[in-house]
Amino acid sequence: MFLFLSFIFPGIVLAGEGPTAQSNAAAIDTVWVLICAYLVFLMHAGFTMVEAGFTRAKNIVNIMMKNMLTVSLGALLFFVIGFGLAFGGDAGSFIGVKGFCLAGIQDLDFGIPMHAFWLFQAVFCATAATIVSGAMAERTKFIAYIVFTAVITAFIYPIVVHWVWNGEGWLAQKGFIDFAGSTVVHGVGGWSALVGAWLVGARLGKYGKEGEVRAIPGHNIALGTLGTLLLWLGWFGFNPGSSLAGTDPSIGLIATTTMLAASAGVIGAMIFTWLRHGKPDMTMVLNGALGGLVGITAGCASVSPLGSIIIGIICGIILPVSVSFFDKTVKIDDPVGAISVHGVCGAFGTLSVGFLAVDGGLLYGGGSSLLITQFTGVIAVLAWTLGLGYIACKIINAVTGLRVSHEEEMEGLDIGEHGMEAYGDFILRPVDALGLSQGHSIEGKY
Repeated sequence: MFLFLSFIFPGIVLAGEGPTAQSNAAAIDTVWVLICAYLVFLMHAGFTMVEAGFTRAKNIVNIMMKNMLTVSLGALLFFVIGFGLAFGGDAGSFIGVKGFCLAGIQDLDFGIPMHAFWLFQAVFCATAATIVSGAMAERTKFIAYIVFTAVITAFIYPIVVHWVWNGEGWLAQKGFIDFAGSTVVHGVGGWSALVGAWLVGARLGKYGKEGEVRAIPGHNIALGTLGTLLLWLGWFGFNPGSSLAGTDPSIGLIATTTMLAASAGVIGAMIFTWLRHGKPDMTMVLNGALGGLVGITAGCASVSPLGSIIIGIICGIILPVSVSFFDKTVKIDDPVGAISVHGVCGAFGTLSVGFLAVDGGLLYGGGSSLLITQFTGVIAVLAWTLGLGYIACKIINAVTGLRVSHEEEMEGLDIGEHGMEAYGDFILRPVDALGLSQGHSIEGKY
């Protein structure tokens, strides 16, 4: 039995050979963080399935290619550049200046071995970037997406991490609370998705000449459901794993608040759409679960179980309202609802900590100080992400172009961008079914 345990937990040794509580705890913490990193990696399968299910069959190879590219390029760039900018220290409160390629940071104490910590942070980085894929789906050039992903994973996201999670960052010093990334991860991803979807323009046939909205249904809700459940499972690595310690008793509370918020998000979205439209909307229910998960991510270790239910229900209601706002009022075409799920619910969840944190929240007698700090962090990350994202997209558009041609979009990006189809029996939907009229503009807001 000991040989088996020593293989699984290499830090455990026989009592006669000098085991210590510290060495055993370090081994458990390391294994815990690695398992959670694997769960977060599994979330990329979830994102792939959600985006594939919510888009059309002629673009599925492109969706899958982008998700494979995101996690791979994101890991490499976070190794070479991003990790140093995020955790390199010695640069005051704005940016790290060492640790590139994991060199020169042996003096930093992460509580677990450096490589285990890097892996956990790397899959987080890729998560922030992959959010953009769904919002810009079905009309974006693959090369443009590659460059935008590189900017997010190498620069935009790591610097936000430095502000909040490095310990020396200016938001951390103010007391900003974002335990697992409602703003750091999902805010960066959601606001990057916003600027990308706005500048690339809407899909052909999405809006009529008079501005009327035409639904473009996804091709496989079963895939979307599977993807949502995979993401839900992965979130139990995302949130509890951010404790970086399997020996921390708070991981039980964190897992509980995560579960309750997601469940409440489902119920909130279901009831709201049922009352509003006469029938419960499956796509909104799926996104309601994700909205609840995103919303609780900031305060999963700070709020009570009851507080997590409140956050989840409100996110489930905010989600369809936000989707309708971007779709019908602002006319920004987001095929999977990524802006609303990650940007809007992420901002709400971060602000909710200022109200519902058991220690320091306004509703617990803590005054307005924490709420002001939370608001400051949300606005700062919003401004940083939109600003750099806008500049990056404008440069990309000038060099390579953001959008595929009219003909390629109609045929499908699978053929035009990758020379293959996801389904051998694929049949192109007639143009009239999209409501596309002659002379319809495909120009983005460049």
